[in-house]
Amino acid sequence: MNFNRQTSHTLHEEHRANLDLLGRAEQALTRAPRGDGPREPELIKLVVALARSLEQDIGRHFGFEEKELFPRMAEAGDGEIAMLLTEEHEAIREVAEELLPLTRAAAAGTLDGAGWDALKRGALELVERQVAHIQKEEMALLPLLDDLLDDETDRQLAFDYAAG
Repeated sequence: MNFNRQTSHTLHEEHRANLDLLGRAEQALTRAPRGDGPREPELIKLVVALARSLEQDIGRHFGFEEKELFPRMAEAGDGEIAMLLTEEHEAIREVAEELLPLTRAAAAGTLDGAGWDALKRGALELVERQVAHIQKEEMALLPLLDDLLDDETDRQLAFDYAAG
């Protein structure tokens, strides 16, 4: 998609990168053996990347949307969409909280077979929730921002988001 605002474009690019990671993780975890046994180095790398995404990107991305974008949406009369997206953020955060210790243990090489099974279930649930959530944001939130934000607000939000 093509967006007119810097903020929309930045979030869209993060969505694309996240979808790529989620797709690769889903494929690798679906093929991974159940229970105990050696894990391929590529799977461990994906689990580490997933953990990094959970730790950094979800908190930063979700926090920015909830603090800066959703209130603006609500003021413009799109509060129901903002509320739905916030509820989805909470559900994704819950899955992420359960998944993070498992990803850390997998990266450290200390995860047993039952842990790998739990990681696989949790990661596949995360993929399902995240993909559906990103699709909603791509179809509803990002196009709305093109209309909602003026040039100066967009510039400031994009700068603030980039600054972290």
